[in-house]
Amino acid sequence: MGDKTLPGNGPRGISRRGFIGRTSSIVGTVALAGHITPARAASAAGPVADAARVPALVIGTGYGGSVAALRLAQAGVDVQMIEMGMAWDTPGSDGKIFPKVTSPDYRSFWLRTRTKAPLSNFLGFPIDKDVPKYTGILDAEDFAGITVYQGRGVGGGSLVNGGMAVTPKRANFAAVLPSVDADEMYATYYPRANAGLGVGMVDPAWFDTADCYQFSRVGRKHAQRSGFAWTFVPDVYDWDYMKQEAAGTATKSALAGEILYGNNHGKKSLVQTYLAQARATGKVTISALHKVTSVFPAAGGGYTVTIDQINTTGDTVATKTVSADRVFFAAGSVGTSKLLVKLKATGALPNLDNEVGKGWGENGNVMCGRANHLWDPTGKLQSTIPCSGIDNWDAGGAFAEVAPLPTGIETYASFYLSITKNPNRAEFTWNAATGRADLSWQTAWKQPSIGMAKTIFDKINSKEGTIYRTDLFGGNKIWNDTLTYHPLGGAVLNRATDNYGRLHGYTGLYVIDGALIPGNASVNPFVTITALAERNIEKIIATDLR
Repeated sequence: MGDKTLPGNGPRGISRRGFIGRTSSIVGTVALAGHITPARAASAAGPVADAARVPALVIGTGYGGSVAALRLAQAGVDVQMIEMGMAWDTPGSDGKIFPKVTSPDYRSFWLRTRTKAPLSNFLGFPIDKDVPKYTGILDAEDFAGITVYQGRGVGGGSLVNGGMAVTPKRANFAAVLPSVDADEMYATYYPRANAGLGVGMVDPAWFDTADCYQFSRVGRKHAQRSGFAWTFVPDVYDWDYMKQEAAGTATKSALAGEILYGNNHGKKSLVQTYLAQARATGKVTISALHKVTSVFPAAGGGYTVTIDQINTTGDTVATKTVSADRVFFAAGSVGTSKLLVKLKATGALPNLDNEVGKGWGENGNVMCGRANHLWDPTGKLQSTIPCSGIDNWDAGGAFAEVAPLPTGIETYASFYLSITKNPNRAEFTWNAATGRADLSWQTAWKQPSIGMAKTIFDKINSKEGTIYRTDLFGGNKIWNDTLTYHPLGGAVLNRATDNYGRLHGYTGLYVIDGALIPGNASVNPFVTITALAERNIEKIIATDLR
């Protein structure tokens, strides 16, 4: 799910029969000089061979892992990347790599037999459906109190987010990463991350007239009439391409309901950016449909890594043992945390710090919809790429993304994903009886998020004379309080690791993904994950790999 923020990662929308999740987007395409062509997976030769020895092994191909692989390769290090999901580079029977959000199929969900859309209902009717079990692109991973949406495939969360590429306000940064030098981040690493990700902003003049952003203009009007700050939000979508979509001169993608389960054109996922550069070095190999199950010290130095190779129905078809001089954990907040607590509890890495598994949060994600008046239509054509938000962070602890509902029909509805200052944190622990990691999150812990989001929407409803929608999440619910698109924490920087992601207790083991960020980024998190990875890998290369 590296953002995808959402990421940069938040979800979105719904559809007449499907729904639109805005936490998404992978492109199966690459933008070259304004021309969009199908992209290839960013993997060189592969998969990894049994008994191979590699200088650096990176677990995961999301934001942190992609940064690490590129910079290590540029420093002359051979890198093997291990990715549990598929390389999304082969079209299906419909000629497309990715399906629309309104018509999920076998490609849509990770090893589920029924879809689990973040918007489960529309006009009161359930929209989920049975699908064949397959290693699809979006994982709706269920824990006791929450469902965590994550991207599965080469590119990780960048495949399934809306691409909202947000740098936190400087004033909020100390609360996000208190042990990190803000001057360095804002002078060097945030600019480096934004450049590497291809971040850009919608043309304001075009936005004001584009049919596909009428929903966002209605959101702006309502926010401003209630006295809230409204702002454009950067994104990694190719905005020139979107203009061509609107003009009818390019194959529609964002304007054809593509995002939650991938985006066939226009969106710059990691496949088009960091991973493409990494592949071009000739020193990075990606093994897709491979899952790391164990890491432990090798007798002769370095680490022994056990890896299961799986097929597209999730069955293990081979088990491999690889030796690695250094291992970078970049499986995402959930994947990294689950693996580390398992390795500590089962004795593979018993000296890991007791902080491993702790400090996990969901970035305060909560979703809601509002029913507008008939004189406030939001448009039947809606881009799946959000580009604006309502900012009440300082006064009320909430930032609300104005999200699309690309159903293809007029809904007179405004839909929002809020990021809130929720203080609650959970912990991953290893459950020996079930052989899996548990998460201590409780659904009731979303109440602060709801209260913070209400500081925006109660006021707008009062001002506009409107009401909340209750037909989107089942059970006559106003709030979707059982999900997150932005998992963060579980191996927190300067607690479970040192201040650059080195795991305490073991030389040559690193965390370099969203697990380092303690539960909340104040915005869609993938730009911060990328920038922090840029900072950390630069230090690691300079001091550990000389």
